[in-house]
Amino acid sequence: MPLKIEDATLADFDDAFEKFKAGGPVNQMKFLLFLADKDPSTTLSWCPDCNVAEPVIYEKLETSEKDVLLLRAYVGDRPTWRNPAHPWRVDTQFKLKGVPTLIQWKDAYAWLIGWRTMKLILQAGLKH
Repeated sequence: MPLKIEDATLADFDDAFEKFKAGGPVNQMKFLLFLADKDPSTTLSWCPDCNVAEPVIYEKLETSEKDVLLLRAYVGDRPTWRNPAHPWRVDTQFKLKGVPTLIQWKDAYAWLIGWRTMKLILQAGLKH
């Protein structure tokens, strides 16, 4: 089924998130993927885990039997993300501890897909 991807940064996240929550058919699966910013000169993230996880996550979401809406939220450069007062670290809804973080948005609630689950997804994806 189709995978639709929207992007957001710290600066425009609130608007993008409201549109994300409101949009799409009822049966559409919705995910938020928090990632480190990419270096425009290399198109690679400063976060090695993000570079490994991203293509596998996209592959898995693209093979879903349902339509999928993915909001990619970029946390900023390394110094911005390392700040303990980063807005998404202290946000009561997300409480981010690291990137990449994949969250399923379902029934107006965020369901964190934990690191163990993400590692299983990655392991399954890397075996192909």
